[in-house]
Amino acid sequence: MLTNLAIRDIVLIEALDLSFAKGLGVLTGETGAGKSILLDALGLVLGNRADSGLVRSGAEKASATATFEFATMPDGLAEVLDDAGVEIEAGEALVLRRQLKADGGSKAFVNGQPVGVATLRALAPFLVELHGQHDDRGLVNARGHRALLTRYAGAGDGGADEAAVGVAWRKWQAAEQALAEARATADTAAAEQDLAAAHLAELERLAPEEGEEEELAGQRADMQKGERLSEDLSTLQHLFAGSDSALAQLRAAARRLDRIAGEHASLAEALGALDRCLIEGGEAEDAVGRALEALSFEPARLDAVETRLFDLRAEARKHGCTVDELPAKMQQLRATLDAIEGGEARIKTLQAAAFETGSHYRALAETLSAQRVEAAKRLDKAVAAELAPLKLDAARFKTLITRTGEDKWGPHGMDAVEFLISTNPGAPFAPLTKIASGGELSRFILALKVALAEEGGAAVIIFDEIDRGVGGAVASAIGERLARLATGNADNNGGGNSGGGQLLAVTHSPQVAARGNVHYMIAKSSQGTVTRTSVGLLDANGRQEEIARMLSGAEITPEARAQAERLLEGV
Repeated sequence: MLTNLAIRDIVLIEALDLSFAKGLGVLTGETGAGKSILLDALGLVLGNRADSGLVRSGAEKASATATFEFATMPDGLAEVLDDAGVEIEAGEALVLRRQLKADGGSKAFVNGQPVGVATLRALAPFLVELHGQHDDRGLVNARGHRALLTRYAGAGDGGADEAAVGVAWRKWQAAEQALAEARATADTAAAEQDLAAAHLAELERLAPEEGEEEELAGQRADMQKGERLSEDLSTLQHLFAGSDSALAQLRAAARRLDRIAGEHASLAEALGALDRCLIEGGEAEDAVGRALEALSFEPARLDAVETRLFDLRAEARKHGCTVDELPAKMQQLRATLDAIEGGEARIKTLQAAAFETGSHYRALAETLSAQRVEAAKRLDKAVAAELAPLKLDAARFKTLITRTGEDKWGPHGMDAVEFLISTNPGAPFAPLTKIASGGELSRFILALKVALAEEGGAAVIIFDEIDRGVGGAVASAIGERLARLATGNADNNGGGNSGGGQLLAVTHSPQVAARGNVHYMIAKSSQGTVTRTSVGLLDANGRQEEIARMLSGAEITPEARAQAERLLEGV
């Protein structure tokens, strides 16, 4: 509910702080006193266009602050706040503030945090529902009619509710998507089957192995080195292995020294040095042998290695991958061919799943449609009962439910819903927006609101001069229905549950004003060249005087006071 509205320097209001309560609050005042300024200020907070003409003459800036409190956060409001990055604790008030500079610039805040004006506009439908002479939102907007009728149907109380239909819809769409993807995969694979089989045969003949390219490249490099070093290696091999080689001579010298080494210490020392040379020479001979074996050059083997490398790299280029990725490519081609072979069975399984989930969705949606049709009959009857007392006895109301094309089915079911009205005998039914008279539209919306008595609407409902052009019994009927709607006592003809709420009515009718739980009087005063608008909360005596003024005009007569007293006592 709206608990506070603070206005600073907007048009004729210099400073105003208003507190609001539950139930029906009425705002009255003489024509031109500035009742529209309150709505303009509230509209500014809710994201309406920032018009610099709202800034009070002589002021640099204007501001409006609205505070809302909730027993339970309305559905969807938390999501909007989360999207805007605004955190709000359970039970915390929601404070919207808008500043407007005289040069036209504006700033918006939610609970002290700067936000874009778009955030205020997104929050507005959850906070205020305004019905006036030029209403093009709320109940007039056909986009919300299906949800209103569904709520009125009480579809959540057993049977197929819209949430269950939504779950069934998402399962059906997921099954259809899986089937479509499987069919697309099978179609693509079938078109490429011959090519895939040919590529797989080539790869299987080649039989590539991971790491093979690096190994072959190393072998080729060694053999190419061996070809280049063949002469040197042959000379080394002769030097080490020949009978006249240096090692052979050293071995002969070592044998001779070994026989005489005991004759003198120097000979023993020479034999030791010679043994060490033989050991080092032997190691050198072994190392040369190993190198000779590794670098052995065989033309046929080199040709085979180079041919293998060429074939592997050519195949890799063909498939746009590396040589090491060729084994994985083989697996991919095998999987593609397996998918073609097993695709038909998978598609049959997915077809069965899609049929089952689609049938389940249709069954739930049909049940929901039947609930809506039954609820529409009750709603049409309930609205019709409200029209005559509101001087709309020639009007007819009809809830139109049509089955949409399958391309428009969704989590909401298969129906399109629109509220239609005919205001004159013989006139065709038309959308609510076709009603010419703003007063008729406001009264009809009141009738519809009372019939629906829906739960989960905006935090506060505002009717702006719903009683324009009517009086007497009609005004009394309007007041009685506003009071019922505000306190949650509207007849619940099979509709949603209403736990009471908050409703504000800008009115010129004493019959409506007498129904208010709280009464605010808007007045305009002038001091020299300065004109100001003020708003005051009336006590019991003040209410009687204001209603008497509304009955008699500028001069309040005793008869008017007596009639005002009777009106107040009659409620």
